[in-house]
Order: sequence, then C-alpha cells, then structure tokens
Amino acid sequence: MVLAILVLLISAFTIPVKAATTFSDVSSSYRAAKEIYYLAEGNIITGSNGSFHPNSDITRAEAVSIIGRAVGLNGTQRETRFVDVPSTSFASGYIQSAFEKGFANGYSGGYFKPGQHVTRGEMALFISKAFGYHATTTDAAINELLSRHISEGMANGDFGGKELIKRADFAVFVARAINDELRPNYKPVYLQEGTVTASSLLVRKGPSTIYGSIGSFTQNTKLNVSHTVGNWIQVTNTAKTVTGFVSKQYVTLTDVDVPEVPTTPPPTKNPLAGQTIVIDPGHGGTDPGALGSGLREKDVVLDTGLKVRNILKRMGISYYMTRETDVFIVLQDRPVLAQSHGGDTFVSIHANKFNGAANGTETYYYGAAATATNPYITKSKLLAQSIQKRLLTEWQLNDRKVKTANYYVLKYNSMPSSLAELGFIDNPTDAKKLGSSVWRERAAEAIVLGILDYYKASGYNVSSLYDKVRP
Repeated sequence: MVLAILVLLISAFTIPVKAATTFSDVSSSYRAAKEIYYLAEGNIITGSNGSFHPNSDITRAEAVSIIGRAVGLNGTQRETRFVDVPSTSFASGYIQSAFEKGFANGYSGGYFKPGQHVTRGEMALFISKAFGYHATTTDAAINELLSRHISEGMANGDFGGKELIKRADFAVFVARAINDELRPNYKPVYLQEGTVTASSLLVRKGPSTIYGSIGSFTQNTKLNVSHTVGNWIQVTNTAKTVTGFVSKQYVTLTDVDVPEVPTTPPPTKNPLAGQTIVIDPGHGGTDPGALGSGLREKDVVLDTGLKVRNILKRMGISYYMTRETDVFIVLQDRPVLAQSHGGDTFVSIHANKFNGAANGTETYYYGAAATATNPYITKSKLLAQSIQKRLLTEWQLNDRKVKTANYYVLKYNSMPSSLAELGFIDNPTDAKKLGSSVWRERAAEAIVLGILDYYKASGYNVSSLYDKVRP
C-alpha cells in the first residue's frame, strides 16, 4: 500500500518530457541545426514526413505562420480579408492576425499571394514589424537585423535583399530574433528592469509554455529585461545565473536610463519619425476626372500632390504617393496601397465641378458608425478640419465646410483619412487658382500645414516643423 502511494506521488509530480523533434535532412552538424531545433522544440516550425527541407524557398503563408507562432498570434483558421486566403487555408488565422497587427499586408485587389516566395528583404521587414523594431522600409529593417546581430549578411558582404530566402536561413533569423543568446557576438542591452510579482515564476527556454522550464524566480526577484516576444520577455537575474523567458504578466517593468556621451551632438529626431503620410492624387490615366476651363482634374491634383510630396521630403517626413505619374489606379487599390506601404495618415486631393456657379473649398471624412469599415472617425474628422482650415487661409476661396461622405478611399481605409476638394474647375474664380502653379504650391503648403496641425492636436510636438514648410 505504501509503495502504491509512493508511486502515485512520484507520477503526480513528474513533468512529461516531449520527445525531441528530429529531421532526417538536418544533422546535428548542419550549419543551422541549433536554430532549427530551437524553433522545433517550441512547435514554431514543423517539417513534412520527417524532413525540414532546409534549402527550399519559403512562401509568404509559411513565413507569416512561423512568425505568428513565434510571437503568439491567434492561429485559429478563420475568414480573412484576402480573396486568395480562404478560411480553410492552414495559414488563414495567422495571416489575418498578422494583418490586424500590421506586419503582414497584401497587394492590390485584396490579394495576399500566400504561395509567393519571400525575399530576404521581405523577411527583414516581416521580422522588424513583428518584433517591434518599428522599421517601415526594407533598408531600415535590414539595418535593424544587422545592428542586432540577427543577421551577419552574406558571404560576399551584401545582405542580398532581393534574393529568395531559404527555409534554413529564415529559421536562423527568427530564432535569433526570439533568443538573443543565439546571436553571434552579441552583448544584450537591458533597457528595462523587472520585479517578479508571482510567488514563483517559471523560466523557460523560449516564449511559450511548450518550451521546457530551466528554473524559477521567487517573488520580488529583480530582473534585467532584454526584449519582448509577444506576451513573454527574455530576462536574466541580476546575478546573471539564469537567462530565459518569463510571462510578462507576472513582472512589473520599469524603464532604464542608458546614459550616452556622444562625441558629436546627436542629430535632432524628427518629431514625425515613424509616421508615413499617404498622398492620393485622384483620377489619372484614362480617367481625367472633372473637366472645365481648359483644365483636367487629374493634372491639377497630381501637380498639387507632387508639391506636397516635395515639401514632406524636404522636411524629412516619410511619405507615399498612390500615383506620381499620369496613371490610372482603381479606387479599390488605393486604400490597399496606402496600408501596404505603412501609411499612418491618408489625404486624397481632388477638384470639384457642378454648374459653373458653385465655388469654394470643402473637405470630407467618413463619418459612419464607429463599427464601420474605417473606425478612425474622430481622427479623420480632426484631419479634415485641420486641412480645411488651412486651405481657407492659404487658398482664399469660399468655405463649403467639412462634410461626411461615403467615398471609397475614406470608407474602406485603415487609417485616419480625408479628401480635399480644392475648388470648382468649372468656376472662373476657382479655376484661375487651380490652373496656377503658384496657387497650387500654396494649396500644397496648406495641406502640409493642416497635417501638422492634426498631429499637433493629436499630441505630437511638431512645433519645429512649421518653419520648414516654406523654403
């Protein structure tokens, strides 16, 4: 009887050990074996029929699924916003979650192209966005990976951003992004400190409960925090005897001041760093827009948009234009392009037409219920009001007010959005300004000033930028 009880007690407190995953085509001496098996241990990567296929190219669906599992996204199969990703797709849950988190965008027409192979540059951008490095361009993302020793580049000294990435290399980058102990020649930088709030907190080898425990911390243990991976943080105790991952919900975090003594004055950070302004000149190509007074709307708004672009460029503000030449972009593609290029604020530029008698400037936003397709109603209204006010001051035309409308580029956008109607192309007074390069420059300045006013009202300290609007 005593023996039976003893056996029961032992079995009750024994933690089951998962059998180690092995791949027939990844030997222990393979160059990426450590990283591949680290991810496999946490079920972040899987193979097929006992093989990993390390030298195969990786698809967008596979890449997003791997990163999604790494950062703990919801992978439940479900409907997505992409026409080529059905709910039955193995990656549908991760693709939709990644889209909602903003690190996996699609292509025009509502396509995701799940079977398309991923380049090394695209991989860098995926990882940068998923792990919170905030890079919005491929070059910036590559620099983030290099500076963190996640990548060392290729043998020829180049990163090879346009080359397709192999499954083995993708595994290496993801594993190193997760666990900085896998990064070659890397010294962690601790920007946060933590205090354990649980009575006992398990430390794991990776950022999920699938990974085995390598120790525990008692309540009030002080920790140095390296970085965050989803809902987990990589930490080490102050004695640096245990390094691993803990659930961040059981740790109180505080920022650490890291003093720097620069040898030269550091450059002033642009207050709108990290923000991308999308400029959308209406119509184009086979669609001339409104016609009147010898003018075509598509020409007027493109020139105005290019002038806005030039001002933003001069000010060092990130921008994207839905068109920079006389090309036709369908309405449905414009919001998709804005999002896929990391847009944060969307401004569409148009000119009006009625009967020759109507005149003036008006600016629109989508004002339906907050549960509608574009939830940024309050911010969109503020953006429209800010631009309208500046246009009235600089453009000096009749005030036709700020209005709501169900325009496609406003209704189906995923960011604060407005549409400015500069004036009426068939009205003599308005047309004189629409046809003038000087007045279009003033309209462009007004739009940029309105954008700055919007950001200022949103809590950004943009005071230093106002003087840069005009050269």
